[in-house]
Amino acid sequence: MGTPSECCSTQLIDGDGGFNVTGLENFIKEVQLKECGLSYAVVSIMGPQSSGKSTLLNNLFGTNFREMDAFRGRSQTTKGVWMAIGAGIEPLTIVMDLEGTDGRERGEDDTAFEKQSALFALAVSDIVLINMWCHDIGREQAANKPLLKTVFQVMMRLFSPRKTTLIFVIRDKTRTPLEALEPVLREDVQKIWDSVPKPEAHKETPLSEFFNIEVVALSSFEEKEEQFKEQVASLRARFFYSIAPGGLAGDRRGVVPASGFSFSAQQIWKVIKENKDLDLPAHKVMVATVRCDEIANEKFSDFTANKEWCQIEEAVQSEPVPGFGQKLSVILEACLAGYESEATYFDEKVRTSKGKQLEEKLLQLVLPAFQSVMGHLRSGTLEKFKETFDKALSGGEGFSSAARECTKLYMAQFEEGCTDAVIEQAKWDTSKVKEKLKRDIDAHIAVLREAKLSELSKVCETKLDESLSGSLEALLDEANDQTWPAIRKLIQCETEYAVSEFSSAVSGFELDEQTKEKMIGHLRNHARGVIEAKVKQEAGRVLSRMKDRFETLFSRDADSMPRIWTGKEDIHTITKTARSASLKLLSTMAAVRLDSEPDNIEKSLSIALLGPKSNSTITDRSITYRADPLASSTWEKVPSSKTLITPIQCKNLWRQFKSETEYSVAQAMAAQEAARRSNNWLPPPWAILALVVLGFNEFMTLLRFLQIECSLCFQMLSRFDTYYCGIIFTFLHMFECRNPLYLGVIFVGYLVIKAVWMQLDISGEFRHGALPGIISLSNKFLPTIMSLLKKLAEAGEAPQTNNPYRNPADGSKSFGSSVSANGSMSSTSSSVVFPEDTANHSNSSKED
Repeated sequence: MGTPSECCSTQLIDGDGGFNVTGLENFIKEVQLKECGLSYAVVSIMGPQSSGKSTLLNNLFGTNFREMDAFRGRSQTTKGVWMAIGAGIEPLTIVMDLEGTDGRERGEDDTAFEKQSALFALAVSDIVLINMWCHDIGREQAANKPLLKTVFQVMMRLFSPRKTTLIFVIRDKTRTPLEALEPVLREDVQKIWDSVPKPEAHKETPLSEFFNIEVVALSSFEEKEEQFKEQVASLRARFFYSIAPGGLAGDRRGVVPASGFSFSAQQIWKVIKENKDLDLPAHKVMVATVRCDEIANEKFSDFTANKEWCQIEEAVQSEPVPGFGQKLSVILEACLAGYESEATYFDEKVRTSKGKQLEEKLLQLVLPAFQSVMGHLRSGTLEKFKETFDKALSGGEGFSSAARECTKLYMAQFEEGCTDAVIEQAKWDTSKVKEKLKRDIDAHIAVLREAKLSELSKVCETKLDESLSGSLEALLDEANDQTWPAIRKLIQCETEYAVSEFSSAVSGFELDEQTKEKMIGHLRNHARGVIEAKVKQEAGRVLSRMKDRFETLFSRDADSMPRIWTGKEDIHTITKTARSASLKLLSTMAAVRLDSEPDNIEKSLSIALLGPKSNSTITDRSITYRADPLASSTWEKVPSSKTLITPIQCKNLWRQFKSETEYSVAQAMAAQEAARRSNNWLPPPWAILALVVLGFNEFMTLLRFLQIECSLCFQMLSRFDTYYCGIIFTFLHMFECRNPLYLGVIFVGYLVIKAVWMQLDISGEFRHGALPGIISLSNKFLPTIMSLLKKLAEAGEAPQTNNPYRNPADGSKSFGSSVSANGSMSSTSSSVVFPEDTANHSNSSKED
């Protein structure tokens, strides 16, 4: 073993029982234990000498306790109690390696230190590893039973309860499965606990109050080293966060703070050293014990190698074995008789004890096979029951009668199978398996019964849904005073019909009256729930329904024909009637009325929304408050559970309804007003007389202007090209322009376009290409337009003569000669002037 400084370890108690106070204090300082508070754990190990305790700790916690050198013989390696820190484990874990028990160095009767160190380990540790060989399970001394018995007894008397986890580490595990070994260990520990004399305070205290029991099996370190290390690594993972809830030491109690660990350990060792009750009697029957153990182990090995047993063990894994109990009883009897024959000359008490242990060990080995047989028997019986029961139900037999007959038949068959599987030596009670089978059968019947009843209920509920939903929607569409009475009558009729069908369907289940009434009550409640859910759903779109009803009554007459607003209808009355009907719908949907209890919903809505603003008033100190019946979240005489639309919601809905229907009313009033105006399109007589008197001069002026314009148009048309005239008339005909004024407009537009064309000389500009022509025209377009507008303005300012048809400068030229060859017209006497310069005029003449 390395020095303490190298591995952070120290000898806490020497071989003579001396407590190393200085070494402990230095150890605490070195590992900084005082800073851990309660976040630390203590793990110790006990077990026989040379059982591999140090090897296990080194592999498990990364310590380097000195291990036995097998090549130098088997001897004591660890003396006293050593402690070290587990490497890389959280929280900080103190590991204690105890001196092995049953060592030859201390002699046959010197067991005081073993008990003292074991008691010390249990008192200070959160987790205690009990190292033992697999072949020692079931033994008295090798399994540390006397040591544990004494330690348990003294610990309860000396120390208060401290929850400690005992982990039995089974070394060099054999073929025997852990599932078979663990119950033996637990039973042994429980027997030790039950046999220990307890003080008055702990007479009824269970073992679980002091200890948690864990069992772990490890392979041989020498023969299967790799497998051993893998199993140790898996066990090491469980020590991480061991004090957390659910960890190995998660429910420890009475934890000493880390700063007080040194003082606590010293006091515990002092109390243990001063106590004299740890002395045990010498092993007077050791020879008998060892020899009987050897004989028992030999017989156990013979039994496990028995071919007939191996065949039975293999066969029961897949199916039950006929005659299982009788065959195993014969094999077990032969094995036990051989043990008695060879051990007959040894101590009777030891021989009998070891014989019982062998019998228990053999029965423990046989138990899994017996349990497999019982499992096959139970599962096979259950499957046959299910198949027969389903056939009986499919054949139309009543549910309860079929269940009784099938249960009786197959429970009897199971009894016969149990009799065949029972082993004489075991005296195992099969009643638990029988009870489990009965529970499984009852559970299957209950599940099937529940499923059948649920299916019947679902069928009835579905029929109720279908019969209620359609009729309910039609009744709600009407929404009058008879709506809710009709709904109540509907639900009563449909529910009674459904209850009748349900009662007939469940007659074969033999239900008690209370259950039947409960299911019928559920069916009735479902019907009410369907009504309430449907009404609540419809109430969610009550505004849409109100608008639809208003539009129907407002826009259609008594014969459901669309109204034509001729001006004779009383829109106010029609609006009021339609709104009253919509308000009736709102009051109907405001609450669920399945109990025929009276309420004032409709009256309150009518007064608040349709009636005059004459609500009651409350006067206090010259301040007047108007009581609003809808300024509340509940209706009078209506519980909140039955309220679908609260008063304040009704008020908001009505406000929204009015705002969204005002447009229809306004449209109707507008249509009515338009109809009235169309019937009286002439102005009043006085207006006609005023127009004649006051507009006579203007009318005469207009006539003279039209006369002049028409003369000008006819003169120009007489000289205008027939080709362009045809185009103009064709255009007018295409667009159905029958007004003669359009002709003048088109003609003027043509002249303007022609003048612009000639001024810009468009054809000349495009001689050199499209792009140069476009660039040149873009530069000349705006100046040309401005020049034309300027000349038009100057021509408009020239004074007119008395004869608009003659030019005073040249009286011999008529209006027709003023139209040039290029289509332009020049005249100072006309109100329409098209001035042109001489150059453009000559150029246009040449081009023409």
